[in-house]
This record gives sequence, structure tokens and C-alpha cells, in this order.
Amino acid sequence: MNNHIVNIKLVIFDWGNTLMRDNPELQQPMYMWGKVELIPSATEALEYLSKKYNLCVATNAGVSDTQAMIKALERVDIARYFQYFYSSIDLRVSKPLPAFFEKICHEIGIPPSQTVIIGNSYDKDIVGAKQAGLHTIFFDEWKQANLNPDADRVIHHLKELTEIL
Repeated sequence: MNNHIVNIKLVIFDWGNTLMRDNPELQQPMYMWGKVELIPSATEALEYLSKKYNLCVATNAGVSDTQAMIKALERVDIARYFQYFYSSIDLRVSKPLPAFFEKICHEIGIPPSQTVIIGNSYDKDIVGAKQAGLHTIFFDEWKQANLNPDADRVIHHLKELTEIL
């Protein structure tokens, strides 16, 4: 297997537990939480990737629309790395449906074949994206998954992205 995923123009990141820690017990939008936390190495990976690719963050977070997500990203100073922001609330389609990923690629104008998604939920982020024709990187931070047939790569730290992309 080749170490690099090539011919990529767009990198889509899932938000919760891929870039920032999610706490499903808190029912308000993340930007309103008393404490928010980045995933380790997120800033370093984004700094590197933002120099080479168009970056997007896309979420299914039920209580956060796109503007609420941007406010949370600004709290940890990473919103600046992204050119595109999408929420299922504003897209009116949710993961894992392939239409979620197809709509983002269509709106940005970059085909799925030149797009990669990085996400921590195999079922929500990887399966539908692969069906839509995207390249996929499964972020299995806690090394809990064993079978990942739709993942082109599996990583355990975001810093590994600098070697793959």
C-alpha cells in the first residue's frame, strides 16, 4: 500500500472528537461550554495541511449550526485554517448519507475523487464518504476498531496526516 494519498485538493475534517473533544452530556452548542479542548496535534496538523490544501470542517452536531461550530473553532484558534464550514443543520442532509459528502463537494466545486475526509466515526464519517467516492482516513485515536474496509488509511494521531497527505 502506498504511504500517500495523492491528487487531493480538498481535505474535509469531521469536527467532534476529530478536531475538538465532544461531550454528549452537554446539550448546548460547544461554543457555550465552560471548557473546550482540542484533540492533540490538531493545530500542528492543520498548520501543515493548510499550506497545501483547501480545508473544510463538516459536522452532524445536532445542536450546532455552521455559525455555532465556527464560534467553537475560534475559541481554540483553529477556524483560521479552514476555507469551508458545513453543518448538517444548514446542509439539510446528514452523515452517513453519501449525499452529505456529495453536496459539500458540489458546493465547493471539487470532485469527490480529489477529496479526502478525516473522521473518528467509522459508520458516520467513513462509510458514506467512501460510497460518495471520497478518499477516507479513519481517526481511531483509542485503537478500538478492528475491521475498517472502507478506510483508505487508519491513523491514531492527527500528526500522522503529515506523512499521508
